[in-house]
Amino acid sequence: MRFIFLVPVLSVTLGLGLETPSSTYPEPPSKRVSIPIVTASGNAFWQGNTRFYVRGLDYQPGGAAAMQDPLGDPIVCHRDIAEFKKLAINTIRVYITDNSVNHDECMNALADAGIYVILDVNNPLYSINRANPGPSYNTKYLQSVFATIDEFVKYDNTLAFFSGNEVVHDLVESTLAAPYVKAVTRDIRQYIRSRGYRAVPVGYSAADVAQNRMQLAYYMNCGVDDERTDFFAFNDYSWCNSDFVTAGWDQKVRNLTGYGIPIFLSEYGCLTNGRTFGEVAALMSSKMTSVYSGGLLYEYSMEANGYGIVKIPTPKSPTVQELEGFSRYAQALVVNPAPPGDGGFTSTTHSVPCPTKDANWLVYGTHLPAMPEQAKHMMVHGAGPGPGLKGKGSQYAVDGTSTGVKSPRSATATATVSATTSSGLASPVKVGNVEKAPIVVGALVLGMSLGGTLLL
Repeated sequence: MRFIFLVPVLSVTLGLGLETPSSTYPEPPSKRVSIPIVTASGNAFWQGNTRFYVRGLDYQPGGAAAMQDPLGDPIVCHRDIAEFKKLAINTIRVYITDNSVNHDECMNALADAGIYVILDVNNPLYSINRANPGPSYNTKYLQSVFATIDEFVKYDNTLAFFSGNEVVHDLVESTLAAPYVKAVTRDIRQYIRSRGYRAVPVGYSAADVAQNRMQLAYYMNCGVDDERTDFFAFNDYSWCNSDFVTAGWDQKVRNLTGYGIPIFLSEYGCLTNGRTFGEVAALMSSKMTSVYSGGLLYEYSMEANGYGIVKIPTPKSPTVQELEGFSRYAQALVVNPAPPGDGGFTSTTHSVPCPTKDANWLVYGTHLPAMPEQAKHMMVHGAGPGPGLKGKGSQYAVDGTSTGVKSPRSATATATVSATTSSGLASPVKVGNVEKAPIVVGALVLGMSLGGTLLL
């Protein structure tokens, strides 16, 4: 998201001692709306035997500052689902949810409308700190992440989970957080398997930063299968009411051809030069469908950053005001439906070479931080009740951090994790860093060391 929420300094003073979460037990049956499950295969998503393209919105009324879960409030979600139906979208992304409350009503209403949900597992209280990732990767953090998985994996319209959002950004030092993001991705996928859940895809939402775009994409999809991401997504604001070539999208498609897993845009919608949403036509065209699987417009509600397509008078308002962007986006979706057929997808899922360390990419090797020892019992017993959005937070927890690195397919911590990541594997393959058109990325974040990774 195009807003930054910083964790208050006060959280440093809170008592964040490690607590052992109670076991997670199966829930009693509840009435859930049936909707076809979306899966990932090759470099595409599928709804049964039909290619599935992400066509939707980023949805977080009030932004990060509000710290509200729109899927935990039936008044809010029913109001907005009525607008989603008018647009005929099939997917929303939700950045903040409360893993301590029930979501049956809103998730069922979305399923009834044919709408899938992509969820960020982090929130400003429980997230990886890009400025100091090691201490923030701890048991308290993972307990919140796993509790979110417990809450949403049961819904058939949960399309995917994001393990992180723009943790790696335009500061070169932020690339050192990449191993921790990949470790979280690994941990979520392992938790889903260990708990016997449906294999909901797990991936990462990346900032579109020219100097590390390709390195990060390759890093998340390199190495052994247990540690690779299921998909990769970009927040891309380079199409500023221009065209496929001027925006540099032709170059991005060429660079990512043969990537081996699904790719989509987790945010798009530049404000410069107005918005006519030509991105929709490009994403649904044969120029892109062999590599990309659609995208999500940023964003639904008008916030201080000016990207919304509806105005919400008050948080509990029963109606919203549709802005000019609403009808324009609706028209773009009508004129550019999802294409028939398989879109030229690649049927084989595969890894790519790992990037090498250079001036723009400070990570060397493929060892990842080992899961904190005190978190491993959750693989068997579950995460227990989630801390919700009123918990003490995890970024300054003093116990339960990782104490070593884990070599691929090894359960043993082999060395101490350092700020420069681990070393010791064979030399990686060089990944080119090609940029067609300059992309302006956000400025430095004041007080980043106090903030989480969740950019909202």
